[in-house]
Parts: sequence; structure tokens; C-alpha cells
Amino acid sequence: MKTEPLLLEAYDRLLSALGHQYWWPGETPFEIIVGAILTQNTNWGNVEKAIANLKRDGLLTPKRLSEIHQATLASLIRPSGYYSVKAKRLRNFLNFYINDYEGRIASLRAEETMALRKKLLDVNGIGPETADSILLYALEKPVFVVDAYTKRILNRHHLIPEETTYDELQQLFMDNLPHKVPFFNEYHALLVKCGKQYCRNREPRCKECPLNGWNW
Repeated sequence: MKTEPLLLEAYDRLLSALGHQYWWPGETPFEIIVGAILTQNTNWGNVEKAIANLKRDGLLTPKRLSEIHQATLASLIRPSGYYSVKAKRLRNFLNFYINDYEGRIASLRAEETMALRKKLLDVNGIGPETADSILLYALEKPVFVVDAYTKRILNRHHLIPEETTYDELQQLFMDNLPHKVPFFNEYHALLVKCGKQYCRNREPRCKECPLNGWNW
């Protein structure tokens, strides 16, 4: 069986069962970037609380965030967990964003996609999933985001071996799907929803899953 129709079938099944996900939530591209960094190793509900703190104090701009003391930043984002580490990661991104792009989203978007991805990965604390989330959701660049849910789902359906790397899994989607931002956006969000609701690490709900029977 060819990979492209199989991946498209999965998308159709998930969309039909779960509906549009309207992801990533955020009022501005910068807010989405901050959320992508804060969501590492935590759930979105905790990130929302941290972002609400920043909004409450009028700090959700590159300039304002870069001006506050790191300890203050850490305190404000405390609900997101690992707050001292994440404050450093946010500061690292802000230094990169302001020094290299003058804190302008338009300047980031103007950069060639893979060149920008490499630069993002060079920022201490930004890994592949975070970088790709920034590229897809904040900058509207056609890069497929994969995560633990994606890998678990495809492994359980025997499409990939356990040892598949992030880049290998991403390439599977990039090579076999149309490079359209709304499509990549929706597909990733649907896989996350499926992973959380059905393809759980413990006690998976396989019989109820929209992908039940979807296989090589």
C-alpha cells in the first residue's frame, strides 16, 4: 500500500470523527511563539495560566518581556512548570528575535524556511518540535510538526518502527502529503487529539478510536 493514500485516509477519519481543532490558540503570532516554548513538558491548561499572567501585566510583547528581570519572568510563568528553565529559554529566544530580526514577525517570515529552522534550533532550549511549531503555527510555513502522540499512533499501527527518529517521522509526512499550512495545522492537531483521547500511553481506547482498523 502506498503511504500517501494511507496518511490521507487517516486524516479523513480523524477529521470526520473529531472535527476541526482550531489550533494553535493565540491572539498574535508572538503569543503563539511564547506558548510553543512554554508548552514543553506540560499541558496546555498550565500554559494558558502563564500566558494570562503575562497579559494581565501587559508584558506579552518582545520589548516588554526582554526588559523585565529574569526572576520576575520566571515567577509569572510559574504555572507552566520548570519555570526557571523556561524563563531562560524565553530569554534566549528573545535575544535571538530582537538582535537578529528586530523583534518583527515579518522579518522572521521573510527568512527561507529551512534556514530559519536551523537558526531556531541553534537557540538554546528550542528543539525540533518547538521550532517546527513556531514555523507552522506562528509563521505559517508548511512544516509538519510531529510529537510523541504522532510517533505512538503510527508505531501502534505498524507504520514505523519504535526507533524512528523525529526527522525520519517528519520526512514521512513531508514526502507524502501536500505542503499546505492549513492542512498540516489541522492534521497535527487531530493527531494530538487522537493521542490524548484514544491512543493513550496507558489504557488505550483502541476499539473506540477513529483509526481502529487503519493499517498497512
